[in-house]
Amino acid sequence: MLAEHLHDVAARRADELPGAELSHPFGPEWDVYKVRGKVFMLHTDYGGDVRVTLKSAPEDARALRESYDEITAGYHMNKKHWITVYAGAGVDEGLLRELVTESYLLVLEGIPRRDRPVDPARFAHRSEN
Repeated sequence: MLAEHLHDVAARRADELPGAELSHPFGPEWDVYKVRGKVFMLHTDYGGDVRVTLKSAPEDARALRESYDEITAGYHMNKKHWITVYAGAGVDEGLLRELVTESYLLVLEGIPRRDRPVDPARFAHRSEN
């Protein structure tokens, strides 16, 4: 995936997710997506590096880092629970959309049931496309 498409694809997917909100708590160069006040995605091209940072289950994060040169430990985040995705040939739109969705669902599971905009178990079984 080309660098100029990385943010666009990630942002479009985040905008489709129930209750997702865009904010800029770290300044205009960082787009931060939250659900019920909890961060599930950050993206920026600050410093010239186009990147998307997402929450990931530790075992998935490890496997993704081992499988893709474009996926590293989370930039300025907990290295066990977050990954950073860079543009490159190994990352396609489907993979990025799936990673954004998974990050959202992981964060959603930590929110009290009464405050969730959607049931993560039921949402996970719907088609993303």
